[in-house]
Amino acid sequence: MQLRRYVLTRRPAWVLLAVLLVTSCGAQPVAGTPRAAVFNATDVAWIQLMIPMDERARLLTGLVPGRGGDPELVRFAERAADRREAGLARLRGLLALSAAPDTRPHEGHDMPGMVSADTLRRAGALSGEEFDRVFAAALRAHLTQSLLLCAGERASGGAGEARQLAGELETSSAQELALLDAARPPSR
Repeated sequence: MQLRRYVLTRRPAWVLLAVLLVTSCGAQPVAGTPRAAVFNATDVAWIQLMIPMDERARLLTGLVPGRGGDPELVRFAERAADRREAGLARLRGLLALSAAPDTRPHEGHDMPGMVSADTLRRAGALSGEEFDRVFAAALRAHLTQSLLLCAGERASGGAGEARQLAGELETSSAQELALLDAARPPSR
């Protein structure tokens, strides 16, 4: 009986000691604030909105090679598609770094700058000049809204990495918008 009580009372101590030894051997000292703690609500909201916006814009740019009528616009769309892919990879990396869940709170929303499912369906049924008009209008709205969102992130974001990416995306969106407007001025 005493042996059993000895084993039962000593066993948790041995388990605790083993856990401490195992975890302390692998633990490294942490200097400063953990990276995820630097991301504020603005950072997370910006990332979670930019991902679906860029995904939808990427779907739109993917339609251009088979449907676009203007060769210059086709080349522009191919470069825009590459920039969306690169931006998406970086946004997803920031989402992981922020430790925020990929809950897709904006999935299915049709809001300013978000290429709607209806626009994608309509564009998918068009070609030539009609397609070019729908594509340019939708991408112009996307780029314009991206500029606003990136400016908001730069002003109110907490994580330096997110603010830096917002600045880079803001610059590239402004450049793309200028190129798009030069190639296909907005219809009035």
